[in-house]
Amino acid sequence: MVAPSYAEIVNAPKALLHDHLDGGLRPATIVELAAEIGHELPETDPDALGRWFSAAADSGSLERYLETFGHTVAVMQTAAALRRVAAECALDLALDGVVYAEVRYAPEQHLENGLTLAEVVEAVLAGFAEGTAQAAALGRTIRIGCLLTAMRHAARSMEIAELAVAYRDAGVVGFDIAGAEAGYPPTRHLDAFEYLQRENFHFTIHAGEAFGLPSIWQAIQWCGADRLGHGVRIVDDIGPAESAGGLGGGRRLGRLAAYVRDKRIPLELCPSSNVQTGAAPSIAEHPIGLLRDLRFRATVNTDNRLMSGTSMSREMALLVEAFGYGWAELQWFTINAMKSAFIPFDERLAIINDTIKPAYAKLIGTA
Repeated sequence: MVAPSYAEIVNAPKALLHDHLDGGLRPATIVELAAEIGHELPETDPDALGRWFSAAADSGSLERYLETFGHTVAVMQTAAALRRVAAECALDLALDGVVYAEVRYAPEQHLENGLTLAEVVEAVLAGFAEGTAQAAALGRTIRIGCLLTAMRHAARSMEIAELAVAYRDAGVVGFDIAGAEAGYPPTRHLDAFEYLQRENFHFTIHAGEAFGLPSIWQAIQWCGADRLGHGVRIVDDIGPAESAGGLGGGRRLGRLAAYVRDKRIPLELCPSSNVQTGAAPSIAEHPIGLLRDLRFRATVNTDNRLMSGTSMSREMALLVEAFGYGWAELQWFTINAMKSAFIPFDERLAIINDTIKPAYAKLIGTA
C-alpha cells in the first residue's frame, strides 16, 4: 500500500471539531494588528514570530505557552480585528481541505476595548461568513459552526451559555469550557450545563488533558457533556492485555473507559498539542493508536494551529507516518468527526454521503 502523501491529504475532505480561534492566527496578521494598536511583540518579522510561537509552545513551560495567547488575544479586541481573524481562519481551513469545522473562542476575553459580548459574537460570525464566501469563490466549500467557550476559572459560564443559546440559529452550534483543569472542576459550572440541557443545546467540555479520569467522569456523569475536549487521559482506565484476541489485543477496559466507548462519546484528540502539553510523549506513542484499535469514537483535531505549527493535513500526515495509516483509517477519523458534529443529523449525513464518502472511495480505489 502506498501511503497517502501530504499533498493528497490536503485535497481530501476533512472534518475538524476542536480548533481555537485565538490559537490559529496568521503570524503576518498578528504583526499588522499589533502595529495598529502599539502592542509589543517578541518578534516583528512574521516568519520569526511564527517560529517564536512554536518554540514557546514546545518549551515545556506552561508560563511560556500561556504567554503566546496573551499576544493573540491582545490583537483581537475590536470588531474589525475579530472579523478579519475569523475570515482568515475560515479561508485557511478551507484551503487545507476542511469541509466542516467547529471553531471555538471565549467571548469574555475580547472585551478590553469596550465591545459587548453580543458584538464579539456578531463580529466573529460575520468573519466566518466572509471567509466561507472567499473560499467558495476559490472552489473550496466549508461549513463552519461556532462554539462559545467560558473560562473555567471565571464566573461567567451561565452568561456565556445564555449567549450561545441566543445565537443558536445564527451559527453558534455549541458551548464549551476551557482553561486549567486542576482546581477548576467542571461541576463548578453545573448550573450552566443544566441550563443548556433544558434548552436542548449541545456542549463539549475540556477534560482529560492535563487532569485525569476524575475530570472526564465529572464532565460526563455530572455535567452531561456530549463530547470530551481532548479526553486523551481515558487511557488511564485501560489496562494491559488479558488475552491476544479481540479489539486492541484484548485490553481490559475499566468501567469509565467502557462507558465512554459503549456510549460512543466522541474524543476530540489533538495529537501535536497533546505532545506539547505532555499528555503524550510523542506522536508515535500517542494513545490515539490504541483508542482507534479499540474503536473509541476518536477524532483528529488541531487545537491551536499557530502554537503547534500545524493543520488538519499535517496532523493526519503525522498519523500516517507514525501508525502506517492509509485512506481507510483517515476516512474513519473523518466520518467519526462528522458523526459527532453539533449540526442537525440530516446536514451531517449530507456531508458524509455527498462529500466525504465519494472522495475517499476514489482515494481508496486508487491506492
